[in-house]
Amino acid sequence: MSTLQKLVLASGSPRRIELLQQAGIEPDRVLPADVDETPQRAEHPRSLAKRLSKDKAEKALDSLKSEHDYGPAFILAADTVVAVGRRILPKAETIDDAINCLGLLSGRSHRVYSGICLITPGGKLRQRLVETRVRFKRLPREEIDAYVASGEWRGKAGGYAVQGLAGSFVVKLVGSYTNVVGLPLYESVALLSGEGFKAHQKWHAARS
Repeated sequence: MSTLQKLVLASGSPRRIELLQQAGIEPDRVLPADVDETPQRAEHPRSLAKRLSKDKAEKALDSLKSEHDYGPAFILAADTVVAVGRRILPKAETIDDAINCLGLLSGRSHRVYSGICLITPGGKLRQRLVETRVRFKRLPREEIDAYVASGEWRGKAGGYAVQGLAGSFVVKLVGSYTNVVGLPLYESVALLSGEGFKAHQKWHAARS
C-alpha cells in the first residue's frame, strides 16, 4: 500500500486527537461530524455508541466525496456513552446536568461504552465496541459543588473527565482507561493496523 496514507478523524474532540498522538498517529485531517445524538426509544447504551460512531464515519465520508482534491482516506470515528444500567447519561452542558450526573454516579458503578468505526480507502466498514466498568466513591455535596466549579465537566459524557480532577473519584476501573478518556487506544490502533494502516511508521523518528 502507498506510503501516502491519509487518516481523517471524524471528531473535533481534543482528547481523541491527543490520544492518537500518544500512539504516534497524527491525523491528516480533523473533520467533526455533526449528527443527532438523541437515543432512540428503548435503545441500549452499547447500541447507541455503535450507531453514532457509524453515523459519524459515514457523514465524514460523504463530506470527503464532495472534495475533489482529497483522495481516498482511512476515516476513524468514535462515540462514547456513559450509562448506569440502561440509563444513558447526557453530555453535561449545564450545571444542573453535571450535578445530576455526579449525584447518580456517587457511590455506584457505571459503564462506559465506546463505539469505534473505521472506513477504509476501499470502502470497507469495520466496527468495534469497547466496554469499561467504573466505580465512583461516595461524593459528598461539597465535593460535587467543588468539581462543578472547576468546569471540567462541560461537554463530557456523564459529566466528568477521568483524566482530570475526577480521577480522584475512581475507586475501581475494569477495562480500558483510554476508553473512559474518549478513545480506546488498543482497539483503535489494532483496527487501523488490521486494515493496512501503518500506525507505527513514525515511531523510529520519535527516538531521535
